[in-house]
Amino acid sequence: MKTPVPTTPHIWLDDRGVAWVDDTNTKVVEIALDLIAHGWSPEEIHFQHPHLSLAQIHMALGYYYDHQPELDAYIRRSLSETERLRAEAGESPLRRRLREQGALA
Repeated sequence: MKTPVPTTPHIWLDDRGVAWVDDTNTKVVEIALDLIAHGWSPEEIHFQHPHLSLAQIHMALGYYYDHQPELDAYIRRSLSETERLRAEAGESPLRRRLREQGALA
């Protein structure tokens, strides 16, 4: 079920409260991560994701800045969970072989 965000066109919240860009499969946090991780401008984000309009990108970034503490906390939790799962899974056989061959440090 979509819950419209009244003052934020192009953005909607799902049942879990996750913000999405309207008519796409793109989460607002994914666009925010393009800015945070790569330092991309809205124009570069548009170049990398041509299915998004500049208006959608600007609205997503605006939503991110309006909800930055919550979204930054979500990003930190996601990174922690990823690290936990990676440590739990251990080294893959391919990675081990590459390391043994000197292809990885």
